[in-house]
Amino acid sequence: MLHINDLTYRIQGRTLLEKATLAVYKGERVGLVGRNGSGKTTLFRLIAGDIEADEGSISLNRGVRVGWLAQEAPGGPQSLIDFVLAADQERLALLAELEESLDPLRIDDIHERLTTIEADSAPARAARILAGLGFDEARQQQACGEFSGGWRMRVGLAALLFSRPDLLLLDEPSNHLDLEAAVWLEGYLKSYPGTFIVISHERGLLNRSVNRIVHLSECKFTSFRGDYDGFERARREQQRRQTSLFAKQQAERQRIQAFVDRFRVQATKARQAQSRLKALARMEPLSGVTADAPAFFEFPDPQPLSPPILAMDDAAVGYGASPPVLSELDLRIDMDDRIALLGANGNGKSTLARLIAGRMKPMSGRLVRSPKLRVGYFSQDQGESLDMAATPLQHLERLMPTEPETRLRAQLGRFGFGQDRAKVAAEKLSGGEKARLLFALVSRTTPHLLILDEPTNHLDIESRQALIEALGIYKGAVILVSHDPHLVELVADRLWLVADGTVRPFDDDMESYRRLLSDRGRKETPGPRQREERTNKPGTNKKAQRQANARRRQETAGLRQSARRAEEALGRLSDEMAALESKLADPSLYDEAPDALAALQVRHTALKTALAEAEDRWLRAHDTFEAAQVQKS
Repeated sequence: MLHINDLTYRIQGRTLLEKATLAVYKGERVGLVGRNGSGKTTLFRLIAGDIEADEGSISLNRGVRVGWLAQEAPGGPQSLIDFVLAADQERLALLAELEESLDPLRIDDIHERLTTIEADSAPARAARILAGLGFDEARQQQACGEFSGGWRMRVGLAALLFSRPDLLLLDEPSNHLDLEAAVWLEGYLKSYPGTFIVISHERGLLNRSVNRIVHLSECKFTSFRGDYDGFERARREQQRRQTSLFAKQQAERQRIQAFVDRFRVQATKARQAQSRLKALARMEPLSGVTADAPAFFEFPDPQPLSPPILAMDDAAVGYGASPPVLSELDLRIDMDDRIALLGANGNGKSTLARLIAGRMKPMSGRLVRSPKLRVGYFSQDQGESLDMAATPLQHLERLMPTEPETRLRAQLGRFGFGQDRAKVAAEKLSGGEKARLLFALVSRTTPHLLILDEPTNHLDIESRQALIEALGIYKGAVILVSHDPHLVELVADRLWLVADGTVRPFDDDMESYRRLLSDRGRKETPGPRQREERTNKPGTNKKAQRQANARRRQETAGLRQSARRAEEALGRLSDEMAALESKLADPSLYDEAPDALAALQVRHTALKTALAEAEDRWLRAHDTFEAAQVQKS
């Protein structure tokens, strides 16, 4: 269907693609991955014909329609449902012709074609897609211009999916979605009957929706069959083999060169030396593994506070004289909590986050926070407040004017800003670097509680993994709002559902929530029982319930800490093992004294045993904690 041959493209003296070749066949579902700035979006523009390549060619089979989401959000007075229906231009043209045609034969042909393209079911299909992306029946009748930019981008995505092009190009399609819509999109793409290429940094989507991964790195394409996890395993094995072969070849080259250097001046060995020189020249040089600069996050650990650090008792929150957005809030946060907020956009997740952060006050009820509590609030729209002319160092200097530069640089270093990047203007930073700058700014006060509202929008997969690892060892509490199910699954150990005007614990995992969304559909978003049922339920005593919850948490606190300590120990040993294996893969190591090499190999063997034992301790501690929670619930 799509053939890319020896494609080369340069921009401003930088080469993004060089002699790159790729073929995509009908029915394939391809995930295109690579570090930010590697050229993925540029490739889409080349395929769509927006720009031209410097060399090489891109060819499509005859008649193939390419669909690509426009960067401009739709607007105007047209209703959402009409805008989406208009995306099927053939259907629209046939219906218009049917109104005007007087030729009976042509009318028969039109009806036959309309039947073939399932024109009768088109309105229902368009409505289902819009519903999956968060628009109920009433909203589908509203004008596009009545919605914000993010919601209008969803409408554009709905129109693209409805049009069913032969080759669908999706560039970060979930960036403007909430978690519920992102879960729906995963399922939709999983059963999509056509061919698509999707650029995504969301591991869950790439694991559930594609059957091939194409990795763009060093200006070339490398293809792997299967999902993203399989790609990562295959790539690690490939890198391991490449590193091993490179090390062996370097050792062989050094051995041959040493022989030549020693015997080339001796007449009796000159012929053998010359023979080895020719063998050295014929040896095709292998390259070592070129690793991308690793993403880096490190949140400073705060001093512990006595639990709870924040508690609400029958609190309500809203705006002005309007009715409360959320009410009947009976919530508690401790320093070891990792809480993810579930619920569709517009249900009040951001309002709850602002209340917890102290940016809003309760309209009624009680909210008590620790007097020493410091909160770091990462908001998805904070990037707009950055001074594009200022450097990361200048941003911190303005917020911490009395601090020495060494401390400011240390804080920036926690998030991957070295000596050079700390003095680059924000306008020249990548989207991922701007996100890391925001992390550095919101964590500058060593917060006890981090509130992260869509923290991954501009982070690639490696950076998201680094964020997950950093949050795993952070010793404060985390409130997470994210459309990335993988991030939620790995970071959160508690789920709160924001729906029906209140917040309640969701006592299950993300997979159950995914099934619940699939079963009930968007019109029946899971939520708490009606308030009247909760209020009138016999035997309900809020104070007694809170006291029971507090006792339960106190009884399991020791087990939770044991599991956390076991996890930290496992992480330290894993880091040491990774560093040791990297050193053992260095060919120069084998030029050193044999005793040093032997010591490292002995340590490697000991580490393998220690790692296995640490993993066993962590599993036991985790299982014990989980069993205690179940027993107490």
